[in-house]
Amino acid sequence: MDQELQATIRTRVADENVKHIQLWFTDILGNLKMVEVPDRQLDSVLESGAPFDGSSIAGYAEVEESDIVAMPDWTTFKVLPWSQNHERTAFVFCDILDRNYQPYEGDPRWILRRQLKRAADMGLEFHVGPELEYFYFKNGDGPELTDEGGYFDVLPADLGNDLRKQTMRTLDRLDIPMEASHHEVAPSQHEIDPHYDEALVMADRVMVCRLIVKEVAAHNGVHATFMPKPLHGVNGSGMHVHQSLFRGADNAFFDAGDPNHLSDLGKGFIAGQLHHMREICAVLNQWVNSFKRLVPGFEAPVYVSWAHRNRTALIRVPLYIQGKESTVRAELRNPDPAANPYLAFAVMLAAGLEGIEKGYELPPGVEPNIYAMAAEEREAAGLTMLPNNLYEAITETQKSELVRRALGEHAFERFVTNKLNEWYEYREQVTDFEIERYFSVL
Repeated sequence: MDQELQATIRTRVADENVKHIQLWFTDILGNLKMVEVPDRQLDSVLESGAPFDGSSIAGYAEVEESDIVAMPDWTTFKVLPWSQNHERTAFVFCDILDRNYQPYEGDPRWILRRQLKRAADMGLEFHVGPELEYFYFKNGDGPELTDEGGYFDVLPADLGNDLRKQTMRTLDRLDIPMEASHHEVAPSQHEIDPHYDEALVMADRVMVCRLIVKEVAAHNGVHATFMPKPLHGVNGSGMHVHQSLFRGADNAFFDAGDPNHLSDLGKGFIAGQLHHMREICAVLNQWVNSFKRLVPGFEAPVYVSWAHRNRTALIRVPLYIQGKESTVRAELRNPDPAANPYLAFAVMLAAGLEGIEKGYELPPGVEPNIYAMAAEEREAAGLTMLPNNLYEAITETQKSELVRRALGEHAFERFVTNKLNEWYEYREQVTDFEIERYFSVL
């Protein structure tokens, strides 16, 4: 580790009166985990990280190979803004290493690093900008609304607006730049947008944003949830991801000579994602509940397609604005905010790079409202549907060599097994819908 960075960390811990350091990482599903060490252990952690038992972490080690190490990435070190001045707490994201101090194959952060290295070997850097949608409810016992607002609404005495402002201020204190926040389409639904950045930086920021949204809500007696579809009959929560590849300061998606200013590389990237979408969908929409959102009529994509203006398409390429070369991008609209961002960005990049490397041809864009098209029109346009449920999605993933390579054998097998188990457990449930529909009449 760089000696200058070590000295900086020691100075910050002393000067800012940090007494506890939380070592953060995620399991394979994207749940935030941590080991907390006191400040007196700083020198030991700086030198050799923090060993722990990984056998109880979803997707990590088996009992017989459970010794792994949380090695902090000290460039991510931050002091939590709600810490008390006399006993402050900091956090740092970690890379997970095996007992030989080599990258651990089950670490989602390492999985994303591998794909970013693949892009870097092509002279490219992957940038993303996610839009995080979520709901506020009055408590954690059930979905009781805090407001009846709609898209971009300004409401009198708006609790949600106040909570968003508190969240944005807190993230600003953590040096996480934000683009905007607003009320979303459904009642009690809101959105915050981190500023576009490199994918590993952004995956870390997504984890922080999800935590801060929930912490601010809890401190105000409200429950926030990133569950994709908590309410029947209204829009669910998505995580539209704006994507582009850069060569240094130049946007590799931009081509001044193309009628739509989209480069051949950008077209290949989009074609790759379209071609492999059914295979990667279980990673972008990884929960049973995710597929309750991906249905017609609620602004979520259902068909594998792309377009410039059409917001029912899976991938939207916003029209070029003169002089804004850096903003040429592809907006992928099916991911949801409950996905593991490290794995999601990894498979998105893997699919896009596959399209570039193998020269996939971008099919024609679909500008009409896809939901309003007749079935024969969709068939003529060659449109396929996203998977209808988690089982269909994970079955596609099981067959995917691309996802197996992107995740690695270790994580691939554990992810698929976890999702199949979730589906089998869900399939056995007797729901309120069934009781209400059948109990009295059958």
